[in-house]
Amino acid sequence: MTAANTKDMSQETPLKLILNFSIPLLFGMLFQQIYNIVDAIIVSHFLGVKALAGVGSTGSINFLILGFCGGLCNGFALPVAQSFGAKDENSLRKFVGNSAVLAVFFALIITLTTTALSRNILEWMGTPADIIDLAHDYLIIVFWGIPALMLYNTLAGYIRALGNSVIPLVFLIFSTCLNIVLDLFWILVLKAGVSGAALATVISQGISGILCLLYIRKHIKILCLKRSDLKLHPRYVKPLLRMGLPMGIQYSITAIGSVILQTAVNSLGSTAVASMTAGGKISMFVVCPFDALGSTMATYAGQNVGAGKLSRLGKGLKTSLLLGCVYSVIIFGILSLFSGNLLYLFVSSSEKLVISQAKTFLFYNSLFYVLLCLVNCIRFTIQGMGFSGFAVFAGFAEMIARALIGLIFIPAFGYTAACLASPAAWVLADAFLIPAYFYAKKQLYRKQSSL
Repeated sequence: MTAANTKDMSQETPLKLILNFSIPLLFGMLFQQIYNIVDAIIVSHFLGVKALAGVGSTGSINFLILGFCGGLCNGFALPVAQSFGAKDENSLRKFVGNSAVLAVFFALIITLTTTALSRNILEWMGTPADIIDLAHDYLIIVFWGIPALMLYNTLAGYIRALGNSVIPLVFLIFSTCLNIVLDLFWILVLKAGVSGAALATVISQGISGILCLLYIRKHIKILCLKRSDLKLHPRYVKPLLRMGLPMGIQYSITAIGSVILQTAVNSLGSTAVASMTAGGKISMFVVCPFDALGSTMATYAGQNVGAGKLSRLGKGLKTSLLLGCVYSVIIFGILSLFSGNLLYLFVSSSEKLVISQAKTFLFYNSLFYVLLCLVNCIRFTIQGMGFSGFAVFAGFAEMIARALIGLIFIPAFGYTAACLASPAAWVLADAFLIPAYFYAKKQLYRKQSSL
């Protein structure tokens, strides 16, 4: 294991570490969203607004299922980060081996369950009849691709846990470019419709996972396992499940609110669905810096807790919040001026109602991005500290807010209420997370003083 392949985040100033680690993460997330945007552009312009709405209507259920998978894999990486910070290579390999076995188990169970229920799920959500077949064609293939998704997320999580966020970026850029090429090939050449878009995503994810595996085998010897490392043991399984399951459940609980919200938006018709889809694509792109800062803080906190350097936690969190808040102000100004121009990427100028509604969505969301910055940075810091269970309660707060908007306010006030669902969710999540952080930090100091 060479210094070029890992990074100890318990050394150096937090600002330098956070920027060096988060910038590659940010570029990776941006490339993912570039693909999502290009995918939406290709679907909209070559297959029509109905196809865009069909794919978009699967967003919340994808967030529910794929979010659980991603959260689970990220949680599995936290004990690896802590072991690396503590310089305990034996425990590190055991955690990697045990988490790999658990990831395979969860991938099989989730894939079989979701593919069997995909059509039923869309019907339960009240997906409009004119787009439900398109939505199902897309969703079933994405669900069959869950093992490919978990392969990449698990292996990339290991690499990032060791302080290396560059290599996952390189493979993500490659897979994103491949994804776009395959998108065009499946849709324009093979005329596979929305199914082609889904196949392109699954294939490129699988290839990026394989590239991570090859890199680990060649360059990160500390992650090269023996057969004995794969043997499940309660000493390692329990911490992995204690950190992985809450992170996965947190995403899923949050997504349950999104599913309820999507169901309410579906009742407004396919035009409203298309508006939320177009606005959501842009929003998901511009919030990538918050996601990158959050993921950075999970690794930063994990390594510093493992190294016993608790005083660095607050310094790192303050730094990430400052960076995020400055960005929040800048991006609000940009979207206020240019959101209309950006929306032309997805819909033609003749779709005036779709554009108007999407602009409304972007305005209300970007107005409250500071709250989202707080959610991501504090939640991931708490998770890196080893208190992943708190993420579940934060997820409950977000779920409650979105569910109330979907069940009560959208029927009463229509589309505008849907635009305020996420800001309401961020308010409730922050109300829980801020005191939870100070409680978790106090518990760590108490534990450290008792040793």
